[in-house]
Amino acid sequence: MPKKQFRKSVASLRYQIEKHYQKIADEQSKETPDFKLIAYWEKEINGLKKSLARAEKRLKRGH
Repeated sequence: MPKKQFRKSVASLRYQIEKHYQKIADEQSKETPDFKLIAYWEKEINGLKKSLARAEKRLKRGH
């Protein structure tokens, strides 16, 4: 994959992580937050962070 694609991938993953954090914040601000939904988004964030780390590593490597 070219570097340009990795840069786009990194940017996209960062955006998705930020979006999930916003969803969590919005849900927590509700009078009765859905904690199962929050836990789900936290798991999603962990997966996205792992993907982000791999993409950043590949970007630094140059492949």
